[in-house]
Formats: sequence, structure tokens, C-alpha cells
Amino acid sequence: MKVSFSLAALLAASLSQAQYLISELSFGHAGRISPAESRGQIPNFAVQGNPNTPEVLSNRIILTPLAPGNQRGAVWGQQPLLRTQWIADVDFRANGPDRGRGNLNIWLVRNGPATIGAGSIYTVGKFDGLALVIDTSGGSSGMVRAFLNDGNTDYSRQNNVDELSFGHCPYNYRNLGRPSQVKLRQTAKSFRVELDGHLCFESDKISIPTGYQFGVTAATPDNPDSFEVFKMVVMADNSDTGAVRNDPPKQQNQNQNQNQNQNQARGQPAKANSNNNNRNDGEYADEDPDIFQTSKTQFMDLHNRLQNTNHQLSSLQRTSSRHQQQDEKRHEDLTSLIGQLRADMRKLDDITALNTRITELEKDIQGLRKELTRKLQSTERTFKSTLSDHHSTLSEVVMSKTPGHKFLIFSIIGTQCLLVAAYVVYKRRRASMPKKYL
Repeated sequence: MKVSFSLAALLAASLSQAQYLISELSFGHAGRISPAESRGQIPNFAVQGNPNTPEVLSNRIILTPLAPGNQRGAVWGQQPLLRTQWIADVDFRANGPDRGRGNLNIWLVRNGPATIGAGSIYTVGKFDGLALVIDTSGGSSGMVRAFLNDGNTDYSRQNNVDELSFGHCPYNYRNLGRPSQVKLRQTAKSFRVELDGHLCFESDKISIPTGYQFGVTAATPDNPDSFEVFKMVVMADNSDTGAVRNDPPKQQNQNQNQNQNQNQARGQPAKANSNNNNRNDGEYADEDPDIFQTSKTQFMDLHNRLQNTNHQLSSLQRTSSRHQQQDEKRHEDLTSLIGQLRADMRKLDDITALNTRITELEKDIQGLRKELTRKLQSTERTFKSTLSDHHSTLSEVVMSKTPGHKFLIFSIIGTQCLLVAAYVVYKRRRASMPKKYL
């Protein structure tokens, strides 16, 4: 009995902390977006677009196609969010050419289908709520920006809308080949945005009130991107005591007064259970055992509580499956990283061998340098000795080969003697010649 009581206590504690799905605000969590009998319609959601309506497939919604451009598409929830602590997951994918453009907007606003429609943060006027915009404005590879408005600021009249954001972070989301996950989480202490499991920004000064509607819109220019939404899942926490019921306050007070009058008529004390006002659809409030007087009421209470426990167990199973998938993905990532690390270690071994070869090459080069230096020095000594011997005999050779002055003098004198002899002979012959008279 003690063991079963401990197990029951652990189960109750886990159920109290579990999150449960808000099915009327979610789609795509069961594998199919549009049931076969819905014929392209999404339960509890409305699809609109301009000029063409987005295409609803079995596993995704194509808000804007690759062609043509200048398209606007939107999907809006028809039920408001009545929880103060919640988590919203949106899986989307953006594909397009290198210079493709467009923006995806995730809204949580009041009266979204009428106020926002298929518009974007750059074309919408006044709105009341939250807008999370994903685009490549400013020439960046991708940016996520969050905007708030209380219905007084007209965004269509702003010169620079990006300056109005209260939180932002870079995010490369185009042409990844896989869906990207955007998670919005609001707790009692903070509001945070996560991208693919990584924190984008967090603020403890933001709290979105209840009664707003979720929606996703996309808009593209002439060179468009294709925006596809795979799922939008909204979950709430069982610890949320600020949930709001759909019943008006006056009707609740009337029901409480009627119950008190009935209890007083039966002779029972009128006990106001404060938990009834805060009870939400995911948990069952404690009741006074005196009110279960018949077996039917006891069976109904037991049935409701077992059904609620079954729902919570299903939610736990889904959460466990999701965590198991995440763990498997992390395991695959770690395995791939370890493989890359091993490959890098093998490269380090190659680098060690290369260093050894470089060291051997340095030794060979140093030996070759010494050998060349020795040979150059030997050649220099041989050349110097040869030149010194050549210079010592050069003057003697020049002197021996140069003709003497005697030969020159004899040549000059002999030439003059020959000229004198020739002149004398000429004079004698001229004198011996007969003279002619006119």
C-alpha cells in the first residue's frame, strides 16, 4: 500500500506539472493538417489570401508559392487563447532563389482575422497584441523581430518599422532543407522566444493577456520565397491558475448563487470553492465529499477524473515521445560530431608525418648548403691561384710580344734614304734628257 501510495503521489505530482495540448488552437500535431473529410479545410482555423488562397495539403500549408510573386496568405485560429501561461510551437520552411524575399509573421492579437487579415507588419495599421516577424530586411541573411502594440500606433505610417521592435536576433532560415521551429513561451515570470531550441531573446517585462487569437501570415514581393507552415501547436501548463473560462462573470455568479440556495434547501452548508473559479479544462478541482450522495454522482465524478487522468497521461506520452525524438536527434548530432572529430584527429596524424618530413627536408637542405659552400670556397681558391699566376706572367708576355724602338727608327731612316736616292736619280735623269727649244 505504501508503494502504491508513493506511485500515486508521484503520478499526481507529474500530472500537476504536465503540459497539455489545446487542440482547438493547434493543427499539424497529429500528422495531418486537414482531415480527409474536411476537403482542404482546417478545423477551428480559417485560411485566407490575396490574390490567391493558400493551398492546404495533408501535411503543410503553402502560404505563398514560388510563383507568381506578390502573394499574401494567412491562417487564423477561430478561438481565442484563454491561458496566461502557454507555449506555442510553429514549424515552417522558407525556400526560394538566391535573391528571394518575403516575410513570415506570427501573430497573437485581438480580433486578428478582421484587423490583420493577410497583411504583414509593414502594411498593417493599428493592432492590439504581439507580432513576431521573420524576414531578411536590411540586407541581412535573416532576422527575427518582435513587436508590441496596444492599438494606438499605426504601423503603416511609420518610416522605419524595425526600430519599434522590443527584441530581435539574427536567424538564417532560408533554404535549409528542413522545417525551422519557432517557440514562444510565456510563464508567470517571463516571455521568451526560442529558435530551433536556442534562445533568441527573453524579457521579464512582457506579458500577453488572454482573449487574443493566434495567426500566421506571409507576404512576398516580385522575387518571392515560398513559405510553408507544417504545424502550430499551442500547449498550456496545469499550474496556470489564471485561466479564463468562456462563461461570462454574471452567469458564473448566478450559478454559484443557485448552488448555494440548493445546498441550503437541503440543509447543507454553502461552501464556496475558490478553485472552481480558477479551474480550467486540463485539471479537475477538489470537491466536498458531502455533495456525492448517490452512486450516479460518484460514478460521474470517478469517470471524469479517470478521463482527465487519461488525457494527462496521453499528454505525458506525447511529451515523452517528443523528448525521445529530440534525444535521438541529439545522439545523431553527437555521433556525427564524433565522426568529424575522428577525421580531424586523422588529419592531425597526417600533419605530424608532414612535420617529420619537413624536418628531414630541412636537414637535407642544411647538408646541401654546407656542401655548396665548401665547393664554392674551393672554386674560389682555385680561381684566385690561377689568376695570380696569370697576372704575374702577363707583363712579360706583353713585353715579349711588343716590337722594339730600333726597328721603328731603322724603318724611318731607311724610308728617308730611299726617298733621297729616288730624288737624286730623278734629277740626274732630268738633267741628261735632251732639251727642246721652241
